[in-house]
Amino acid sequence: MKLSEIGEFGLIKGIAMIADKGEGVVMGVGDDAAVLRPSAGKVLLVTTDCLIEGVHFKLEFTDFHSLGRKALAVNLSDIGGCGGIPTAFLVSLAIPPETDVASIRALYKGMMEQARTYGCSLVGGDTSSGERLMISITLIGEAEERNVVYRHGAKHGDRIFVTGTLGDSALGLKMLKNGVKEGGPVLRHLDPTPRVKEGGEIARRGLATAMIDISDGLIADLGHILEASDVGAQVHLPQLPLSSSYREYIQPYYKNPYLLALAGGEDYELLFTAPEERPEALKKLTEDLAIPITQIGEIVEASAGVSIVGPDGKEFIVEQRGHDHFKT
Repeated sequence: MKLSEIGEFGLIKGIAMIADKGEGVVMGVGDDAAVLRPSAGKVLLVTTDCLIEGVHFKLEFTDFHSLGRKALAVNLSDIGGCGGIPTAFLVSLAIPPETDVASIRALYKGMMEQARTYGCSLVGGDTSSGERLMISITLIGEAEERNVVYRHGAKHGDRIFVTGTLGDSALGLKMLKNGVKEGGPVLRHLDPTPRVKEGGEIARRGLATAMIDISDGLIADLGHILEASDVGAQVHLPQLPLSSSYREYIQPYYKNPYLLALAGGEDYELLFTAPEERPEALKKLTEDLAIPITQIGEIVEASAGVSIVGPDGKEFIVEQRGHDHFKT
C-alpha cells in the first residue's frame, strides 16, 4: 500500500498508535501542540537535526528501521554532548507519495525502539509530500542547570579525552560505497550508539570543563571547543583509539589509518576536556561505564592553534579537517 492511497491523516493515525506517552507528557500526538510537564528544578535542552535522502543517507545502503534508529540517535547524541537526559521528540517528514506505508511504519518503529532505550516519547511533528525523503527531528531534554556542560569551558592545561573509538562510521560508509555491506564499521555507520548515559555521568560527576559530540569529525568538533574557549590544542596521533575491526578493514582504502579517525565524522562519541588532576576519577568512570575513555592530547595556548603530532614527533598535516555541508 502506498502513502497516496491512505493519505496524510491515515498516516498520522497509524503513527499515533505506536507513540508511547511517557512520564512528563500531558498531551502527545493528536492535538495542535504537545503539552509537557518539565521536572522541577531542571532546565530544558532543545536540539534539531535533519537527514535528507541523497545527502545524509542512501536507501540503497540502509533499511527504513535502521534509518529510524539513526535519525533519532544523531539528536540523542547532541543531548548527551551537553550532559542532559532526553525526554520528548517531534518528527517532521517530507515523503514521496509513492513510498510504501510499510516502509514509513518501519522508520517510526526504528525511532520508537531507540526512544524506549533512552526514555523519551514521540509527542508530535508534521508530514508533507516531497520529491525525496527528508527526516527532521527536534529533541527535547533536561538537566540540572549546574550540570550542563558547554563548549566554552576548556582551559590551558586541561587534557583532551574521547569515549569509544574513532573512524569506524566513516570507514563503514566507504565500505558501503564499495559494495561491502557487512562488518563492524558498516554497523557503526548505519546504527550508531549515542553516548547519552556516558555524557550524563561525565556531567553529574563534574569531570568535564567542556564537551561536544563528534558528528563532523574529531578535528572539526575539537575546533568548535577551541574557538568557544579561546584556546589551542595538541593532539597525539598514536593515542587515537582505533577499534580492531577498523584496523582490520582500513587497509584497502587508506595507507594511513589515522586519516578517517581525524576527519571522518559521524562517530557520535564524546569529546571532552578535563583538568589534569582528575586521572583517578576518569579511571573510575571508565570502569563504571565499561567503555574506553582515552586521553588524546592537551589544551594549550590559543596562539598555538591545533597541532597534530605524529608517531615520529613531527607535525602531521591534515588537509581535510571534517565535514562541512557547504564546502567541497
